[in-house]
Amino acid sequence: MLNFRNTTVVFFLLLAAFTYLQLQQEWPWYGYFILVTIYALLLFYGSFYIGSNFYMPVVCNGITGKKQIAISFDDGPLEKYTPEVLAILKAQQVPATFFCIGYRAAEHEALFKQVLAEGHIVGNHSYYHDFWFDMHGSKRMIAELQQMQDLVHHITGKQMKWFRPPYGVTNPNVRKAAQALGYTAIGWNVRSLDTMIKDERKLLQKIKKELKPGAVFLFHDTSHATVHILPTFLTFVKAEGYDIVPLDKLINLHPYA
Repeated sequence: MLNFRNTTVVFFLLLAAFTYLQLQQEWPWYGYFILVTIYALLLFYGSFYIGSNFYMPVVCNGITGKKQIAISFDDGPLEKYTPEVLAILKAQQVPATFFCIGYRAAEHEALFKQVLAEGHIVGNHSYYHDFWFDMHGSKRMIAELQQMQDLVHHITGKQMKWFRPPYGVTNPNVRKAAQALGYTAIGWNVRSLDTMIKDERKLLQKIKKELKPGAVFLFHDTSHATVHILPTFLTFVKAEGYDIVPLDKLINLHPYA
């Protein structure tokens, strides 16, 4: 299995073997560069592909042969788009999971409560979600995740068990932080790219093509494009004979302690 530990062990074994051959048989020095480059590329792959399970186990899809999917939203709540997303979900009777940012939940407490009141699941997406989150030490990560946990418990009385890493980036410190707080890391296997694809027609075509049993879709309730394509996408999913189910049902894990 390709993971951080196994990859690192193999790398150092190869490095030791190459050093011996380089000293004994004068193998070319640039072999070191090749080994380090391959190792770095594997670390990059493991960090930025959330479904790799390279540094830590991450649940990214449901194991089912049934035509069932789940949808999730990151980075809210925001007054500008989250109410529209909630209205669409309510009109079509669709459950979702919202991985919320702490300071936004604090600023929009009533909206955060509405997410829960309308039957949706909430998970931890860190308190600040700053650009350098994955570069922080594990202690700082733990403190930030705990801050979000405390906020949600204060507002709702719930103890969250799910954590979605900011930007979907994982590394040893993210693993330590998640383990320290007893979180299950939740990813996705269909990334909509709704914050990047500005052409709504192309965005809709992309996510339609990736419809499959057990899919976990990633959207953002902070995106103008999402609000526009979501009703059409949900209608399409149902027309294809799929059920949109709560994420806990799809992956068979409880979201709260």
